[in-house]
Amino acid sequence: MCLALPGKIESVDGEIAVIDYGGIKKSANVSFLENISVGDFVLVHTGFAIEKVDEVKAKGMYNLLGNP
Repeated sequence: MCLALPGKIESVDGEIAVIDYGGIKKSANVSFLENISVGDFVLVHTGFAIEKVDEVKAKGMYNLLGNP
């Protein structure tokens, strides 16, 4: 089973972005996605952003995990 977590892009430098996961910040490769920008929410799996998601969907996922 795979788990991809949603996070908000805080900054982008080339193919690497800083992603905020509700206060925890990690770097992720965003080369698989087009037209991303600061403020977008993305799903990240094993260090790669694999899908852009809307804010409502991202917050819904956090609620399911018990993090409002």
